[in-house]
Amino acid sequence: MYRLPPLPPRALRKLAIAIALALPAIRPQPVYAAETSQTDNPGATQAFNIPAQALTNALNAFIAVSDWQVGFPADIAQNTRSSAVIGNFTPRQALQKLLQGTGLSYHLTGTNSVTLQIAPDSRATDAATLSAVTVTGQRRYDPNDPYSKDYSVPNTSFATKTDTPIMETPLNVQVIPKAVLDDNQAIKIDQAVKYVSGVTTGQAAGGLTDQVTIRGFYNYNLFRNGFRIDASGPEGTRNMANVQSLEVLKGPAAMLYGRVEPGGMLNIVTKKPLDTAYYAFQQQFGSYDLFRSSIDATGPVTDNKDLLYRMNLAFEKSGSFRENVDYDKLFVAPVLQWNISPDTTALLELEYRKENNVYDLHARPLIIDGTRADGSWINPRLADIPRERNLMEDNRNHVEDKLIGLNLTHKFNDDWVLTEQLSIQLLDRDRLVMLPGTLQADQRTLNRRILTSDFFTNDSYFTTTNLTGHFDTGLLKHTLLIGGDYYLQDTNSVGYSSTAASTIDIYNPIHTGNPPIDPTTRASQSFHTQTDFYGIYLQDQIKLPYNIHVLGGFRYQNVEQYDVLAGTIGQKADAVTPQVGVLWQPIHWLSLYGNYVENFGVTNGNLTSDRSFLPPETAEQWEVGFKTAFFEDRLTSTVAYFQLTKQNIATTDLLNPNFNVATGEAQSRGVEVDVKGEILPGWNTIATYAYTETEVVKENNPNNIKVGGGFRGIPKHTSTLWTTYDFQQDYLRGLKLGAGLELVSDKKATFDNHDFSFAGYGVIDLLAAYTRKVAKTNVTLQLNVTNLLDKEYVHDGFAMPYQTRATWGTPRSFMGSVKVEF
Repeated sequence: MYRLPPLPPRALRKLAIAIALALPAIRPQPVYAAETSQTDNPGATQAFNIPAQALTNALNAFIAVSDWQVGFPADIAQNTRSSAVIGNFTPRQALQKLLQGTGLSYHLTGTNSVTLQIAPDSRATDAATLSAVTVTGQRRYDPNDPYSKDYSVPNTSFATKTDTPIMETPLNVQVIPKAVLDDNQAIKIDQAVKYVSGVTTGQAAGGLTDQVTIRGFYNYNLFRNGFRIDASGPEGTRNMANVQSLEVLKGPAAMLYGRVEPGGMLNIVTKKPLDTAYYAFQQQFGSYDLFRSSIDATGPVTDNKDLLYRMNLAFEKSGSFRENVDYDKLFVAPVLQWNISPDTTALLELEYRKENNVYDLHARPLIIDGTRADGSWINPRLADIPRERNLMEDNRNHVEDKLIGLNLTHKFNDDWVLTEQLSIQLLDRDRLVMLPGTLQADQRTLNRRILTSDFFTNDSYFTTTNLTGHFDTGLLKHTLLIGGDYYLQDTNSVGYSSTAASTIDIYNPIHTGNPPIDPTTRASQSFHTQTDFYGIYLQDQIKLPYNIHVLGGFRYQNVEQYDVLAGTIGQKADAVTPQVGVLWQPIHWLSLYGNYVENFGVTNGNLTSDRSFLPPETAEQWEVGFKTAFFEDRLTSTVAYFQLTKQNIATTDLLNPNFNVATGEAQSRGVEVDVKGEILPGWNTIATYAYTETEVVKENNPNNIKVGGGFRGIPKHTSTLWTTYDFQQDYLRGLKLGAGLELVSDKKATFDNHDFSFAGYGVIDLLAAYTRKVAKTNVTLQLNVTNLLDKEYVHDGFAMPYQTRATWGTPRSFMGSVKVEF
C-alpha cells in the first residue's frame, strides 16, 4: 500500500480523482485525499449534500468535502451506487451512510484515513467497520430523491407557503411521499389519499373526476403546486406520472388560498428537474386489460448545470370490471429549469393530457315496497343485480387538457425571497351521458334519458406573488409572508337532451344504443360565465423563547361572477378571513398545538325572494392536538380533535318555496390519528383512524333534511393500516413485502330524511417486490393485489327513487410492474 506525499488539499483532490479513474487499467491501488491533523470529533459535524449516484463519484464528493483520505481498489467501486448523504454529520458518520447497501465496509488506517474493502460478513463485521458506527447527525430530507424510501416527511411549504418543519406548524398537514405512491402503484389519487385520516373519496361524474372528502365536506377543487384546479364535471382524473407527493391540509385554508371548501385541501406536488442524470421506464399491466407505460427522464442540459430538464410521459389503456367500460389516456409533462444565477431561478413547465373514457354512473335502481303515512320508505333495498352490470349505453367522454406554468424565484439575500408564479390551464371536453330515471311499476323496467354536452371549456388563469422575509425583533424571530393572487375562470358549455324515452330491463338488459337528442333544449342547458377572484394576505410566523411558535394572518378576498350570455354581473362578494395558531415544542420530539381558522366558501348561485344572490358560505374551525417525531423524524404522528361549522348554506324559504334563504348550518367534529414512518430499519408503516361525526344543525325544510341527522356518504369510523418490510439480510436484500387493511363503517345513502345506508366494509391489499442491480441499472419487479378476499361492497353512491347510484368497489385485481432505473 503506497501513501501519497503531502500536497495542497485542492491539488491532491484533483490528483485523487485522476488516479481513481485510471486504476482499472493497473494493479488496484488506494486513492487518498489530503492528509490533515483534524480528528473526527463526534460533536464536530459538517454539512453534506451528496445525492445517491455512482459510488466513485460519491466518494470523490465525500473526499472534497471532508478532506479525509479514502483508499479503495477502483474495481470494487464499479457498477455500484451509493446511498444519499444529506444533512449534518461527522465525516465518519457520513461515510457510513454513503456505503449503506453497497456491500462494502472500511477499516481505519490513520486518524482521518480509511481503506474500503468488501464486507467479509455483514452479520459479523470488524469493530472498525461501518456497523460499529452509530449515526447521530441531523437528518435532512431530500423531497426530490427518486430513490428515497422515506414514508415520513419533516418539512412542507403547503400549509404556510414557507418551508416550515411540520413539528413547528400549528396546523394539521399530512404528506404522502413518493415511496408510498410507488409501493401502492398509485395511478389514481384515491389509491393514495385513503392513507390520510379523515379523507375519503367518491366516484362523482361516473368516476371521471377526483372527488375528495375531508372532514365530512366534499371538495372538487384540487391544487397543483399551490395553484387552484377547479373541477365541475367529468374532466378526467389526475395523472400520477409526474407526481412527487400529495399534501393534505386539513381544515379551512381560505387565509392563504382563497375560496375553498372548509374540510381542507389536497395539493399535488410535481417532480422537479435534477442536476444528476436519472432515467426510469416502468411497464405496468394488470386485471381488466390494464396496460400502462411511463417514462421519467431528468438531468442537466448544459455542462455547468445551469439548465436542467425533466420529462414525464405516460400512456394507459384499460378496461373495467364493468360491462362496456374502457379508458384510453395519454399524458406528457416536460419541465425546464434555468438557474440564471445563484440567486435567481426560472422554471417553465407544460402538461398535456388527452383522454377517451366511458362515462359510467354505476346506476343501480332502488326498490321500495311503498311509503308509510309519515313518508318513510318500506323495505328500501338496492336491486339485486351483478356488480359488473352496466345499465347505460356506450357513453363517451373526450377530454383535452393543456397547462403551462412559469415560476420565478429571486433571493435578495439570505433573508428575503421573492417568488412569482403564473399558470394557464385550457380544458376542452365533450361528453355523452345517459342518466337513470325512475323504476317503473313492474320494478324491473328502468327509464333513461340522454344529456349531452356538444362542448365544454374551462379556461383558468392564475397568478400569485409572494415576498418572504426573516428578521428578529428582540427575542422574537419572524418569518413574514406578504402576498397576493388573482384567479380567472372562464366556463362555457352548450348541451342538449334526448327527444325519446329509453328503457331497459335491469334483470335482462338489451342495449339498444343512445336515443336521438333534441337541439331545441339547447337554450335551457347552455351557460357561459366568468369568475374573478382577487386576494391579498399577510402572515407572520413568530418563534418565541421556550420553543413557542405563533402563526397569525388574514386575507382579503373579493369574488365577482359575470354572466356572459345575459351580459350581467351576477354574484359578487368579499370577506376578510383570519387564521391564528399556537404551538409549543417542550421537547424536540413533542409539539402541542391549537388553531382557529375562518373560511370564505362557495358563492351561492341561489336567489332570494327579492331575486338577489345569497351571501357566500362561511365556516370556522377550532382544532387542538399534538405531534410527535422520533428517529430523526423518520417516525411521526399527529393526533387532533376538531370542530368545524359551515354557515350560510342555501335552504328553502318556507314563505316563498321557489326561492332560498342562507340559514342552513352544518357541523363536523371528530378525532383523527395519523402515524407513519420507519419503525425499524426497512420496516415502514402507515396507521390512521378517524372518528367523524356530522350533523345538520339548521334546516328550514323539515321534509328535506332532518335537523340532527348526519351527512350523506360520510362514515363515522374509518381506519387504514399499510406496512412494508425491506429485507436487510444479504441473502434477502432487495426483497420487499407489504400488506394493507382499509376499514370503513356504514354511511348514510340518502340526501333527505329517509333511512337507508350503505354497509361498511373491510378490504385487504398485498405487495411483493424485488429489486436487483443489473450492471448499472436497478430492475424492480412488483406485484400488488387489491381486495384480496374479493369483498363485494359499495364504495360510494346515493339512493333515491330516481338516479340511484351505487359505485361498487373494484373486485380482486392484480397489478404487475417492471421498472428499470439508472
